[in-house]
Amino acid sequence: MLDTSPFEEPAERHDLRSMVQALLGRHLPQDRALQIDREGIFDRDVWQALGEAGVLGLGADEEAGGSGGTVGDALAVTEEIARVLPSLAVDYVTCGMAMRMLADANAGAAAAQLPDIASGRTVCAFGMSEPGVGTDLLSLRTTAREQDGQWVLNGQKTWISLGQEADVIFVVARTDAVQDGRKGRGLSIIAVPTDQPGVTTRRVHLGGMRAAITCEVFLDDAVAPLDHLVGTRGRAMSILGQTLDVERVLAAGISLGIGRAALDLHVQYAGEREAFGAPIGALQAVQHPAADSIAELTAARALVNTTVRMIEAGRSASEMSAMCKLTAGESTARIVDRGMRAMGAMGLAEESAMQMYFRDARLQLFSPVSNEMIRNILGEALGLPRSY
Repeated sequence: MLDTSPFEEPAERHDLRSMVQALLGRHLPQDRALQIDREGIFDRDVWQALGEAGVLGLGADEEAGGSGGTVGDALAVTEEIARVLPSLAVDYVTCGMAMRMLADANAGAAAAQLPDIASGRTVCAFGMSEPGVGTDLLSLRTTAREQDGQWVLNGQKTWISLGQEADVIFVVARTDAVQDGRKGRGLSIIAVPTDQPGVTTRRVHLGGMRAAITCEVFLDDAVAPLDHLVGTRGRAMSILGQTLDVERVLAAGISLGIGRAALDLHVQYAGEREAFGAPIGALQAVQHPAADSIAELTAARALVNTTVRMIEAGRSASEMSAMCKLTAGESTARIVDRGMRAMGAMGLAEESAMQMYFRDARLQLFSPVSNEMIRNILGEALGLPRSY
């Protein structure tokens, strides 16, 4: 029978999914997941359980303190978490970015933090976006200067997941002046400890992904040791370029997880709810939207699978990862909307996970990068004039 299960996966990845499903079933049953979403909290016990299971360390070799694994493995875990609590999947993707960045051979002394992040003992965040600086990252205004044998940082970051929970924030800051108009040069990544007077946060309560702990972060003479520089000074964009391609695939994984869970709810409700003496799923007005949803979900998954194979084979996949993020996000927004329409008021009830999926799916249209910017990137890749 046709269902929403993943396809074209090796047996080992199926086993990984089963392990994560069992772990989440023990530590994050649906009533607990809905409570966490409703209260907008971060459960460190669940995070520690993910660390102890080894899934937080995916993306970094065991020799470096990680768990090994591939992009496809991280994608599978991302999707399974998103089916239960999409907010937590956002945090998981943030951790995955850190794994890949710190595991790089050129990461430097900052890589010493990798084992604690992989175990869940240390929670990390990324500080990239700023007020007025989202997609246009090269125009950021946060600065870092060397002073008295340490980095001193000043600036403001916004839309930072886990901002209030993080023990360390990987801040993108300008360490060197722009030369010859090349704004991409001179940006660096610095691991900034949060337990200091120079780092303060303000919670931003969102209507979706409520438990991702989205914050503003203020850096007022915040300090970090000189060896907390990640990689080569002034080459942040080179480091992030490789990391962000994987991030877009994992963002697509969040969408797949939400879409899969929402469609399962749609089909279950349509089979159980009766009207006029028969299940409402017998009505074409309910059945056809579900058919559209499984077709879109399957097409998006096929694109993601292809892109994962390219990345794992060492091939360039920047445009393909952008298409994954775009296609999965747009498809899931429609899938959840159809599910909500089928369930009616029951879908909006707080006891139903559909209302959580409905809200969280909206963020997938503009986070971690807007789909409009993705379209700009793809348009330029087609050979059309740059539009930004």
